[in-house]
Amino acid sequence: MTPTPALPPPVDDAERRDLASRAGGLALWCAGDGPPMLLVHSINAAASVYEVRPIFERMRRTHRVYAPDLPGFGASERGDRPYSVAMYVAAVEASLDAIAADVGAAPVDVLALSLSSEFAARVATTRPARVRTLAMVTPTGLDRRSSSLRAPPGTDREVPGMHRIVSLPLWSQGLFDALVSRRSVRYFLGRTWGSKAIDEGLFEYSWASAHQPGARFAPLAFLSARLFSKDIRDVYERLAMPVWVPHGIRGDFRDFSGADWTAARPNWRLQAFDSGALPHFEHPAAFETAYRAFVESR
Repeated sequence: MTPTPALPPPVDDAERRDLASRAGGLALWCAGDGPPMLLVHSINAAASVYEVRPIFERMRRTHRVYAPDLPGFGASERGDRPYSVAMYVAAVEASLDAIAADVGAAPVDVLALSLSSEFAARVATTRPARVRTLAMVTPTGLDRRSSSLRAPPGTDREVPGMHRIVSLPLWSQGLFDALVSRRSVRYFLGRTWGSKAIDEGLFEYSWASAHQPGARFAPLAFLSARLFSKDIRDVYERLAMPVWVPHGIRGDFRDFSGADWTAARPNWRLQAFDSGALPHFEHPAAFETAYRAFVESR
């Protein structure tokens, strides 16, 4: 059996807050002084706060930056429990509540990656007074199929029976181990980048995070598609605060052809980077400049 690799803090010289929440135990990393900012990593087989590390390290110079390890990832609770859209929404809400307890109830600049953009957007529609601006980096739900995502509120896109199949004890661990081997993690990051020139620090941290005890449970829920919202188009259309959508033009996550409707919304702005799905890793200075311009234009 491979020993459990050490999992160091995902960001340097940051304080770790341990939160008890409706989403379970959460590790919330925070650093810096200034207006509050919340950074939310994506959901995948090996996710963690390290995915927002370049933004965290740059924005902490002028902001009080917070970043939670979401349920089932990083240093947060990873047990065998029913992971759901509601759980991740509750994790974002718990992070906002912790920020309010720390620095007061001023609205927060929120940035989320990929699928977590759906959770952040849902919170922004139900608690709009808490979200000053919303940045969604390569969000799901804006591709060519997005016009069909208008199901009843709270409906998810789970493939019937899929979670039961992938979670069977007979093979669930073996399936997950194959999914997060070093070769597989490198392969999937390459698909994300659209290039073999991936960030090696993210690669090593992702592999270590995916080999912590209980690491398989949340990703198996992700694989079943139960964490994707079937009503997300309606949720996105209800967003009233400024929305920025930076995205790449390479790799597997470059289809934003379903976002044409946002052109008629003055609060929405899409911005393409010559990158894969994580432009803040490939162009950190340009991303920082664009993000600061966005939050400062409010």
